[in-house]
Amino acid sequence: MLTTVIISLSILGVLGVLFGLGLAYASKKFSVETDPRVDRICELLPNANCGACGFAGCNAFAEQLVHGSLDVNTCKVCASEAKSVISSVLGKELVNQEREIAVIHCMRETIPARFEYNGIQDCRSALLVNGGFTTCQYGCLGLGTCATVCPFEALYMGEDGLPHVVDEKCTGCGNCAKVCPRGMITIAPMSRDVHILCNSKHDGKYTIGCCNHGCIGCKRCEKACPAGAIAVKDFLACIDYTKCVVCGACVDVCPTGAIGDYSLFRGKQSAKWRSGLAAK
Repeated sequence: MLTTVIISLSILGVLGVLFGLGLAYASKKFSVETDPRVDRICELLPNANCGACGFAGCNAFAEQLVHGSLDVNTCKVCASEAKSVISSVLGKELVNQEREIAVIHCMRETIPARFEYNGIQDCRSALLVNGGFTTCQYGCLGLGTCATVCPFEALYMGEDGLPHVVDEKCTGCGNCAKVCPRGMITIAPMSRDVHILCNSKHDGKYTIGCCNHGCIGCKRCEKACPAGAIAVKDFLACIDYTKCVVCGACVDVCPTGAIGDYSLFRGKQSAKWRSGLAAK
């Protein structure tokens, strides 16, 4: 009996050694060499894993930075100081880019809905029901999907039923813009304080009937812009931020207040004052 136990233990011991040697060989044979720069860069990244860069997480993004041709500025969340260090690790020169922020293009008022909606409290789901329940079929549905997906708590739903951006927290990652089914959230340079606060492509008559602050496509802003940065298409004014000089001329001539100046909200003098137009 004792002999049987000894033999069994011996066999198990030999098998254990053989399997151990096999695993050791396999681990070396099939091991993947990792670049130490990946771990270093991963430490510098925010590790928010927000997905705004288009990759599964910060580790995947770090690997692409090391082995691919990505620019570190692809990460909207990473702090400028960290980007500078990452560029040094990669041996590349950092090209500074302006910080971007989310902009809400809607000021809809409390008006009668087209119909009562009792479905899932998600903007994307609500839009599937006859194009949405709001009278303006381009404005905010107010169900807060954008605020829900923001990984930085930079959006909140106000008492007016609209999303509001917390400038200090917003990273410009674009997650909110991606989920908005009506495309009324965009990402714009932080220095651009003048924005079209409407998304409606309804004709002027319809817009006036459902919102006092909607764009009616009158083209006054287009004519007043000294830089040719505003164009009206499909009854909606749009700003080309690459041309905009932030003079505020369009804000003054808009008859419905559909163009807004964020300057005062950001602790600055108005765009008109900064451009020198206020003194003329």
